[in-house]
Amino acid sequence: MDLLTALFDFKAMGIEVATGAMFVTLFLLLITGMPLAFVTLLVALIFALGWFGPIAVPLITSRIFSFVNSFVFVSVPMFVLMAAILDRSGIARDLFDAMRVVGGRLRGGIAIQTLLVAVVLAAMSGIIGGEVVLLGLLALPQMLRLGYDRRLAIGVCCAGGALGTMVPPSIVLIIYGLTASVSIGDLFTASFLPGLMLASFYIIYVLVRAYMNPDIAPIPEPDETSTAEKMRLLKGLILPIMVVIFVLGSIYGGIASVTEASAIGVIGVTLSTMIRGEFTTELMVGAAKRTLATVGMIVWIGIGASALVGVFNLMGGITFVSNLITGVSDNPTVIVLFMMAILFVLGMFLDWVGIALLTMPIFVPIIRDLGLDPVWFGVVFAMNMQVSFLSPPFGPAAFYLKSVTPPDISLGEIFRSLLPFIALQILALAILIAFPGVTGR
Repeated sequence: MDLLTALFDFKAMGIEVATGAMFVTLFLLLITGMPLAFVTLLVALIFALGWFGPIAVPLITSRIFSFVNSFVFVSVPMFVLMAAILDRSGIARDLFDAMRVVGGRLRGGIAIQTLLVAVVLAAMSGIIGGEVVLLGLLALPQMLRLGYDRRLAIGVCCAGGALGTMVPPSIVLIIYGLTASVSIGDLFTASFLPGLMLASFYIIYVLVRAYMNPDIAPIPEPDETSTAEKMRLLKGLILPIMVVIFVLGSIYGGIASVTEASAIGVIGVTLSTMIRGEFTTELMVGAAKRTLATVGMIVWIGIGASALVGVFNLMGGITFVSNLITGVSDNPTVIVLFMMAILFVLGMFLDWVGIALLTMPIFVPIIRDLGLDPVWFGVVFAMNMQVSFLSPPFGPAAFYLKSVTPPDISLGEIFRSLLPFIALQILALAILIAFPGVTGR
């Protein structure tokens, strides 16, 4: 151990050099393909031993325990399980069919209907992967069959599926709330209007494009569906809307905490599958396996990031980086924009969980010191992550959609299709920064 301490005596470097060495080590290990969770744990262990010696190991374990010991964290697997059950049932398909009746013969109606379905699905699940895949399976083939412009159809499915980042109950906001120590209920309330604002931007864009160039969104043939059949299809709205009302209504009404509401959501979706006659052991086992895989990934990234941030903080690194950021300008808006630029760059390479857990312990104290609202900043952060979900080279929403698209649709075409929607997200982000009152704060 003495030899190891001698070889890695980072304390002798000073915090400036050690900070640079830590980030270079982190980057080099990431480009080897090693999972982020293990990279952060390894870097935390190396620098803890090099800075503090063997006594640092208990420091790492205490940081890990404080992360996994949060009661609110229980809501994460609940919302993921809710989404997994939703994906395996026919609820989303019936919801899409019901929205077809609502869309009618409006030009661009199928695209608008897809976005409305995306909002409801986002309010039911809070994660984006399943929503993008569902829309890719349900809506994309129908729009292509009706002669919609390919790029418009691709962009609507991908951007609409990513709305789960902004629309409560967003897992992104839950993780931010845990990291920033702010009320998740307040985050949900503050993000509701911005989420609907972004969805409305997408709808306006579709309408403007469709009416400027009718060829990109043909009006479908007259619907021969009988009134009785339409009423049957509209019944598909009842169960999803009830689940959304019970989950969000219990939170906003102060009846239940976020954790309790997540359990209500799981019960609601499970009862829905029973009412529809879809409840099977196979469905629940498959949903449970997916939940374990997703939550396991989140927990491992959280453990690694918590350890790394804890060690970096004890080294004095967070104070050093905070001083660097606040030294950029005396204007709080410029500092926030600088943070957004950092998040945007990180979003092109890292998973949002890692970004939140690595950066928020540094950014949120700065936001508080500037006199800004951390709840508002959480909504701004979630909107920034919207951009990262769609941005090349590693925008996860594009890869989710590619997994279910026809072979002739390339990943490059998907990213090109997303450019107008990324511009709309940046516009929404700018509005949130310029007009914080949009969040109701």
